Amino acid sequence: RRQAKLLAGDRGRISASQIAAAINVDDSHFPRSALVCLENTTNKGGGACYSRTSLLEISALCRSRGLSLHLDGARVFNAIVESGEYSARDLGQLFDSISICLSKGLGCPVGSLLLGSRAFIARAHRVRKVLGGGMRQAGFLAAAGLYALQHNVERLREDHIRARRLGRVLEARPWVHRVAPVDTNIVIFSLADGYSATQLTEQLRARGVMLSAMGGGVLRFVTHLDVSEQQVERVCEVLQQLELQPSQP
Repeated sequence: RRQAKLLAGDRGRISASQIAAAINVDDSHFPRSALVCLENTTNKGGGACYSRTSLLEISALCRSRGLSLHLDGARVFNAIVESGEYSARDLGQLFDSISICLSKGLGCPVGSLLLGSRAFIARAHRVRKVLGGGMRQAGFLAAAGLYALQHNVERLREDHIRARRLGRVLEARPWVHRVAPVDTNIVIFSLADGYSATQLTEQLRARGVMLSAMGGGVLRFVTHLDVSEQQVERVCEVLQQLELQPSQP
């Protein structure tokens, strides 16, 4: 059987010591621990990046304990650009498998890639076929992916700068309780007591601004290739002018 075990990390980042403590004992009453999955950057952690040291420690632990290590790298190029501590090649040497997304900050219309050994990919192809997956004449999508990897990686820094601009404006608003640290292109903030996320999203939508509600009064902005400097400045102006009223008790 398979059983997932979730660990509470620092903004979505878990440590080698946490993983070591979570490995099941070799006992027939427990599932065998076999796989560790990391996310870099973290989504609900507000785009936080793993450090090179943490990744090296986790990779070494997994290899010493016979665990496979997978990276959910939907925003991995944001982490690479922002951290400056590792390259894509470096990460490839630390993980057994990596998934990356070409359609987020890199700007492709669609496209995710699964990376791994030849044997691993052969098995993944079979699983995909069993589940009914497949695509023909996909060269035009591959061309978009190649263009994105060759031209759109370094410009991710622009998205990070714009996200920090949004974060600073939000910090100054009286109806904002807290803005999570803005490391890359995700801005997560929570509303002060008495203010409604529904009211905020509706008022912003009426002014042409969209954002994601994450529940519990927590909301999210994301900057990417299709959000220009002018658009971010417009959002900042709207936020600064918005006079949100507390909900009636």
